[in-house]
Amino acid sequence: MLVVHRAEGRLEHRVFRELPEYLTARDCLVFNTTRVLPARLVTRRKTGGRIEGLFLDELHPGRWRVLLNGSGRLKIGEELAFESGGASIRLEARLPDGECEVSVTPATDAPTLLDRVGLPPLPPYISRGADPARDAARDREDYQTVYAREPGSVAAPTAGLHFTPELLATLSSRGVSRADVVLHVGLGTFAPISTSDLAQHVMHEEHHRLSPESAATIQRCRSGGGRVVAVGTTSVRTLESRADDDGNLRCGDEKTRIFIHPPYRFRSVDAMITNFHLPRSTLLALVMAFGGIELIRSAYREAVAHGYRFYSFGDAMLII
Repeated sequence: MLVVHRAEGRLEHRVFRELPEYLTARDCLVFNTTRVLPARLVTRRKTGGRIEGLFLDELHPGRWRVLLNGSGRLKIGEELAFESGGASIRLEARLPDGECEVSVTPATDAPTLLDRVGLPPLPPYISRGADPARDAARDREDYQTVYAREPGSVAAPTAGLHFTPELLATLSSRGVSRADVVLHVGLGTFAPISTSDLAQHVMHEEHHRLSPESAATIQRCRSGGGRVVAVGTTSVRTLESRADDDGNLRCGDEKTRIFIHPPYRFRSVDAMITNFHLPRSTLLALVMAFGGIELIRSAYREAVAHGYRFYSFGDAMLII
């Protein structure tokens, strides 16, 4: 774990199990409790050709928004059968940005059907061995935070993957409070920035929720002089979406397009835990807004020089 001290401009090399040393009983950790759906789709055309894809959203029961590799070769009305059998999708319309609208047979709710026919949506840079069934079963658990509860994401909020039940118990025993939020991670979080002007980049909508209980826990922390420590960029985006100019939080269950990039005044977050992200990503833009552009550049150079692992199953950075 690389610790970034913003006030001093100092970097420190630690390991993640030492996180409790940086927190006090007045602080509050904010976790995104979304659960990753088995959103990777593997289907077959009637000709036998293999078409892979990714579930993005359930428009209503029996109707999905998906990405399909090679969808340009498909005809409207063409049916694709899931390799695992017992279900199929039918191409109904082509949408912007290469997305497709499909009808699903049987018209079961998405989490239930995906649990039967889907695979874990691991990033493409993660390779697997010669036993796909065993790997998929393992990845269904490994590509989840230990506190994941509500199915809805197509990618993991990866900063939370560092936490273990034992570490959570240690933090609780030391009096560090906890607040849970939900932001269902969509494709937009990871879509690269393609505009030269950051302000012109448009985020996809993502569903998020802040409960009255969590809002009250966070407000008590701040009233008591503690720090709100967001676990991951998705927790940051949830809190900033719900905060007014004075940092007061509005509970709610809505969608957000918030895109945080320099310059930005944070209203509800005092510290954050994150992983190391790809260049030209909205996640890195958020981290630079929080930590400062030059200090985060220095932190990334330091991480590369010391062999830190990047991306989904990579190492962590604590910015305080």
